[in-house]
Amino acid sequence: MHPLVKNFTNMNPYGPVAVFVAVAVAAALAFSLLPGLLAQRKPNPEKERAYECGVEPTSSVSGRFPVKFYLIAMLFVIFDVEAASFYPWAVQMHALRVFGLAEMVAFIVVLAIGYAFVWKNGGLEWR
Repeated sequence: MHPLVKNFTNMNPYGPVAVFVAVAVAAALAFSLLPGLLAQRKPNPEKERAYECGVEPTSSVSGRFPVKFYLIAMLFVIFDVEAASFYPWAVQMHALRVFGLAEMVAFIVVLAIGYAFVWKNGGLEWR
């Protein structure tokens, strides 16, 4: 047997995970840092202008942006991610039996309490 193949058979089971993480970190660093290091910098007044669909901006952006947009977005993400938890449960429902059903009922109760709280406080109303 080739010595390299022998090393792979005796390797730690977390070795491939460590290699994967190292490659992912190296790629992320390379994709983040290399463009800034290799890019040509040719400042130009035209490039520095704000682009607003070809129309010059008429006013400054000093007004407050409604927080309601962010609140609705966060609520959507929270309830959407929690709803995505139903799929793995449904796939493993037969294997989980009564314990899985009890855990999912507890999960749905907590989700319903959060939903009722947001609804009661007007988090879902768009004014």
